[in-house]
Amino acid sequence: MTTFNLPDLGEGLREAEIIQWHVAQGDHVVADQPLVSVETEKAVVEIPSPSSARVARICAKIGDRIKVGAPLVEFEEGQRADTGTVVGDIAGAGLPSTVEGEAEAQGRRGSDIKANPAVRALARGLDIDLSTVRPTGPDGTVTSQDVREAAAALARSSPPDPLKGVRRAMALNMMRAGAEVVPATVSDDADIDAWPNDEDVTIRLIRAIVAGCRAAPMLNAWYDGQKMERRLHANVDLGVAVDTGDGLFVPILRNVDARDAVDLRRGLEAMKADVRARTVPLKELRGQTITLSNFGMFAGRYASLALVPPQVAIVGAGRIAPRVVAIDGKAAVHRILPLSLTFDHRAVTGGEAARFLAAMIADLEKGE
Repeated sequence: MTTFNLPDLGEGLREAEIIQWHVAQGDHVVADQPLVSVETEKAVVEIPSPSSARVARICAKIGDRIKVGAPLVEFEEGQRADTGTVVGDIAGAGLPSTVEGEAEAQGRRGSDIKANPAVRALARGLDIDLSTVRPTGPDGTVTSQDVREAAAALARSSPPDPLKGVRRAMALNMMRAGAEVVPATVSDDADIDAWPNDEDVTIRLIRAIVAGCRAAPMLNAWYDGQKMERRLHANVDLGVAVDTGDGLFVPILRNVDARDAVDLRRGLEAMKADVRARTVPLKELRGQTITLSNFGMFAGRYASLALVPPQVAIVGAGRIAPRVVAIDGKAAVHRILPLSLTFDHRAVTGGEAARFLAAMIADLEKGE
């Protein structure tokens, strides 16, 4: 027998969930024939057969989460199968060191909680994390009654639901953002009353971001905090945050600075279709130089958004609404688009961020 293991899926991904088998025990497969679809923390990936062979045994069932290098399929001896191939681009494995350090720090903080040995033993017995318990004892001490009340509250709640797939990736990215970035946010409004009623809001926002990048190119950049190096990008590869029931996707529109409105709209529609079908290629989920979050289509005016390194800027667009403004000293009601720009203050100054936002507003306030 020859064993084919879960291959390296690239981007430092360490495990995947079996979604669908395309073969069964006893089937004869040929090289590059789809074997199995797996869900990673990024997308659904189809893994092909490494060679022609007969399937002797399937080693994992649908719903299993398996590690890279774990057995997927056993092939009968004959034409030899590779024991593992690379699917996608290879990147450094494991969590960023800053995230690992944060996880260790979380564990150490448990020793700072005030509780006597009997209360700690009770918490262990009831599987209660003392850091989640509200202390009511003297000087913030956790009492046994506090632990029992916490256990009762957990019993009334739903069972734990481990994060997986896109939501797991989102959680890891947010941990990384919180551990590495020094965020700052500037906000302002664009008066878009001169727009025609059928204006494409997303396309106008993209065009305005390009204007901002031209005025302040240092926001279309990556920053390496370890080396303290900044890399400016010639092209604007825009990540577009897309909210789904499975979690947040941020696929990329490439070279938006060189594309017209028709081409951008076509690209947006194709991107949304890929997200809905979970067929976004891994390469289209990495490498954005700046990101847009149009959260205003749901609700909200301004936001301090999470910024995932190595990017140094993310633009937030709030809900468009009529507001009272002063025009030539008189009150008038105009349509207003709220804007937020969160940037990494390690690599971007407040003045640079303000110039970027001013260029965006100037472009958005044009009638066409």
